[in-house]
Amino acid sequence: MDENVRFPIGNFEPSLKFSNEDRIHIIGQIPGITKTLREITQHLNDDQLCTLYRDGGWTITQIVHHLADNDMNAYIRFKRALTEDEPMASSYREDLWASLHDYRNTPIEDSILLMEILHKRFLTLLLGLHPDQFRRTLRTEVLGTITLDIALQRFVWHGQHHIAQIKSCITSQRW
Repeated sequence: MDENVRFPIGNFEPSLKFSNEDRIHIIGQIPGITKTLREITQHLNDDQLCTLYRDGGWTITQIVHHLADNDMNAYIRFKRALTEDEPMASSYREDLWASLHDYRNTPIEDSILLMEILHKRFLTLLLGLHPDQFRRTLRTEVLGTITLDIALQRFVWHGQHHIAQIKSCITSQRW
C-alpha cells in the first residue's frame, strides 16, 4: 500500500519542545478543521461521498463520521487527564464503528455540526488552561504516556490527516 495515500501529510511526529506560542498556534488551527471539511465536501453528491478514498480504506462519509467520533473521544480523554492522575485513554474499534449503520445513514453535515459545537467547547477549555496544565499526562495504547501538549498536537494532526485523505480522493477522482 502506498503510504503517501494512506498518510498524505506523513505520520504523526510530535514536537517535544513546545512553546506557549506553538500551543496558541495549534489551538488556533482547530476551527479550521470543520470549516475546511465543510468546504471540501459540500459539493459532493451521495455517490461521491460513498467513494473509498483508497483501496481498502474508508469512504468519505465514514471519514467524516470517524472524525466526529474521534474528536468526542479526544475531548473526554483531555478532560480526564485534567482531572485524574495519568488516566488510561480508552480506545475503541474504529473499524467496527465505521461499519455501524449510523455511518451510512447519518448525513455528514450532522457530524460536521457536532464537531463545530464540540470544537467550540474544546476551545473554551483549552484557552482557559494554564500552560503548566498542558504537561499533565495520559496513557494510550498507541503512543504510551503523553502530555496534553502532545495530545493537542495529535488532535489537530488527526483532523488535517483525514482532510488530506479526502482532498487526495477528490483530486484523484477529478471532482
